[in-house]
Amino acid sequence: MKTIEKKKLYEGMFLVDSAKAASDWDGIIAVIKKILERAGAEIVSMRKWDDRKLAYDIRGVGRGTYVLCYFKVEGQKIQGIEKAVQLSEKIMRALILSTEQMTKEDIEKETPAAKAEKEKQKTIPEQPQGAETIEQSDQQEESLAEQDQIFDEAQAAEDIEQAQETDETEVIEKVEEDGETEVP
Repeated sequence: MKTIEKKKLYEGMFLVDSAKAASDWDGIIAVIKKILERAGAEIVSMRKWDDRKLAYDIRGVGRGTYVLCYFKVEGQKIQGIEKAVQLSEKIMRALILSTEQMTKEDIEKETPAAKAEKEKQKTIPEQPQGAETIEQSDQQEESLAEQDQIFDEAQAAEDIEQAQETDETEVIEKVEEDGETEVP
């Protein structure tokens, strides 16, 4: 007689290359989902946990993006998931822990990546309507100052050329007065 094992809740932390995650986030998530679904896992939650500098390079990579995933699966399937992760080229490392005591509130807690995104949104000040025109006029003044500087440099170069031509003309006139045929 076959016993049916109950699915338990597990927490999986998957480490992927930050460059690959930035360029192909959907592909990374698809790989993790595929591995879990092959094992018959029911995904409860999956999201980016954080992007961090690694303590040491793994496969020549110094930064990693962590993907936090909660899923339900039979305990005997964990070994197969770990093996599939090891064979995957996109996942550098993984840690899978049993988390039966985890509540729904704990699962839905804000991740460091979400907190950083919120802080980033808060630090971008909302500009009043008049601030935009002030900023534009500042940019126009800077542009005019740069144009004036370019004009001054061009004028100085032209003055130098004229001075050199004047010097050459004076030398030629002096040579003609002296009657010499060679020009220095």
